[in-house]
Amino acid sequence: MLRLLALALVQSALLALGQVTLKVSLQQLGAFSWSWAFFSRAFTCVWFALCGLCFALSSVLWMYIVKHFPLSQAYPLISLSYVMGMLAAVFIFHEAVPLIRWVGVALIMLGVVLVSMP
Repeated sequence: MLRLLALALVQSALLALGQVTLKVSLQQLGAFSWSWAFFSRAFTCVWFALCGLCFALSSVLWMYIVKHFPLSQAYPLISLSYVMGMLAAVFIFHEAVPLIRWVGVALIMLGVVLVSMP
């Protein structure tokens, strides 16, 4: 179970990092539009490329996890990415997070603990 938890932590960190780099890249690209100009800027942005790399690595790791561990244990552990995303919102983007969301994070963590039990 510890091996699964360690792999799930790395996979969730890659997912959260992908979301962070996506937000950073979109902030740099300016207003979103369904235009060739916007997408050409996106596909030449280093942060956007890093975002894709994080999501690709996360997907490959997820394939390994699903292949080697019971889905009923592995799938709930993805919720760790929500916790990491919340922490990134606070520490990287300096967002104010209301108490009720922290309660949600605590419940997610409780769920991870319960799922991780033998």
